[in-house]
Amino acid sequence: MLVYFDNFALSNSTLKSMQIEVMKSKIHRVKVTEADLNYIGSITIDEDLMDAVNFIEGEKVQIVNINNGERLETYVIKGIKGSGDVCLNGPAARKVAVGDVVIIISYALMDFEKAKAFKPYIVFPDETTNRLKA
Repeated sequence: MLVYFDNFALSNSTLKSMQIEVMKSKIHRVKVTEADLNYIGSITIDEDLMDAVNFIEGEKVQIVNINNGERLETYVIKGIKGSGDVCLNGPAARKVAVGDVVIIISYALMDFEKAKAFKPYIVFPDETTNRLKA
């Protein structure tokens, strides 16, 4: 089978050997607890939330602000375990206000066939405390 894209054909075997970017992890709807403009940069996230979605320190993430529609990319810094902290640091602090609700997403590259079976890590914390629901 061939798939055509504006005079460019891809065979089924080529499609299967491609790498695609898929959602790896998502923290769905947490409240921003702090915005620190004078910090070097990044987002500080409660270690419990990081562990629940398999984020690692330094991992690139996308932040989607539900309140104002802003989208930005930064990297993760490990916060205090059990604190509920979600703090945007540095220039990213200008894109949020304390109390805004955000979604934090990471992506990964993987083989096309493996991506079909991959199940991302997704959590829905309590929006008022940012802690994992029991």
